[in-house]
Amino acid sequence: MTVSELLAVLFPHLACLQIDQLYRSGRSVRIQARTRTTQAACPRCGMVSRRVHSSYERRVCDTAVSGQETVLHLRVQRFRCGNDDCGKKTFAEQIAGLTVRYGRHSLPLRHLLQTIGLALGGRAGARLTHCLAAAVNRMTLIRLIRSLPDPEPNGGPQVLGVDDFALRRGHTYGTILIDITTSRPIDVLPERSSDALAAWLSNHPDVQVVCRDRAGCYADGATRGAPQAIQVADRWHMWRNLGDAVERTITKHRAHVRDLPTVTPPTKAHPPAADAVPSLAEPDPAQRRPGRLAERTRQRHALIHQLLAQGRDSRAIARELNLARNTVRRFARASSPEELLVNNGTGKRPRMIEEFACYLRQRWEQGCTNAEQLYQEIKAMGYRGKGNAVREYLRPWRSQTTIALPPPSPPTVRQATGWFLRHPDSLDTDELQHLHALTTACPALAALREHVRAFAHMMLRLTGDGLEQWMNAVQADDLPELHSFVTGLRRDFDAAKAGLTLPHSSGKVEGHVNRIKMLKRQMYGRANPDLLRKRVLLAD
Repeated sequence: MTVSELLAVLFPHLACLQIDQLYRSGRSVRIQARTRTTQAACPRCGMVSRRVHSSYERRVCDTAVSGQETVLHLRVQRFRCGNDDCGKKTFAEQIAGLTVRYGRHSLPLRHLLQTIGLALGGRAGARLTHCLAAAVNRMTLIRLIRSLPDPEPNGGPQVLGVDDFALRRGHTYGTILIDITTSRPIDVLPERSSDALAAWLSNHPDVQVVCRDRAGCYADGATRGAPQAIQVADRWHMWRNLGDAVERTITKHRAHVRDLPTVTPPTKAHPPAADAVPSLAEPDPAQRRPGRLAERTRQRHALIHQLLAQGRDSRAIARELNLARNTVRRFARASSPEELLVNNGTGKRPRMIEEFACYLRQRWEQGCTNAEQLYQEIKAMGYRGKGNAVREYLRPWRSQTTIALPPPSPPTVRQATGWFLRHPDSLDTDELQHLHALTTACPALAALREHVRAFAHMMLRLTGDGLEQWMNAVQADDLPELHSFVTGLRRDFDAAKAGLTLPHSSGKVEGHVNRIKMLKRQMYGRANPDLLRKRVLLAD
């Protein structure tokens, strides 16, 4: 293979140049070359000129060769523009596929740096370029990202996904728009408002389906901007809202949950007698949660219910007490203040080692008192704590002759909520027995279980036509927490019914929101909206 053939293989983008010299200087490979053109087009007016004004040498960095930096010493020509009306008298020629105006990097290297910048951002990308023998600083990568054009639109999407993301959490939010069919982002709006979404949809009349969460601003924006489109409420958000209602209902009947460890599941599934149902009266003063927060909650609960008895509405009470309306509604729904305190730090967080307490006691009674050996055994079983925690846990046992096994702690409200929301096939034998005992002891929870199962069946089978019948059945039972969930469904009935009927969902949108969080973490404080938008739309 001749030298010219070898250069054609290694440097195909330099085929249009005349290579004068190729040599190595320090850690870089230097290539001296010149152009062979006899004419060039003016970049302003487009007129072709053959009049050469002068020539000069420009240095252009190129992609690395064998891990070595490559620098082109390129001799280019400057032409005179023959158009007297053109304001540009002279101009420098550009080599197609190699150079751009004022560019210090060749087009192949520029494309490589832009790809690195889109994938890694500024600092991490700059560190990688040093390993690729094409070192640039982070500001250069950021400028290259900002110089990229927006992707060319391939027609308007027919199925659009809409969701918000935090530019500054709790203060500023943006909106991301996803083509559900291709799973690609289409646009990023700098604000979360119905006006911005309506304006975007007005410019894209091809949208036929809008997948969204149950936020009111997106519902209003989709209605005004695309009245012809079908709005689809996301099933996951509806299931999440139902789960919150289920947890509030179980919290109201938590006395039955506390009695579960001593309850033997009955053999017949019939409602118990009235005198067999545990009392849900106020707990004894000795069992009430102490603390200033608890006392303030009880005082506020009594005051809000006193104002409600006087005929005040929630809006007036919120203004008078300087509270949010949702806070007033939450206190108004609670029949006693203890319902509001059940999930607000009523006990210490259990330690990780307590999950392996029974195993440790069993091994201790078998004669194994070596803390390090016990630590290695439970570590193999999934313990993620430290060995010192095991030693501290075992220290009181060394001064005792016998270790009394404490009674098992009762299930929490959150665990009981999981029994209602999880698929029955995923529950173990103990959980099924507890669920059966719970629904047998409390008719309200039995009705709750049937409603949850009916909604899950409707959601999995996409039989949204039965939504109205399901809501009427819920309204017929004394389940005020579920009544609130049904009220929300009625306000957004068409979208909720479409979400339980059509196969579309916002799952792909949620994935891109998670991706945006990753991009923000990569760029730290440099994630301005314009830079973030480029990376969201262009990064793979």
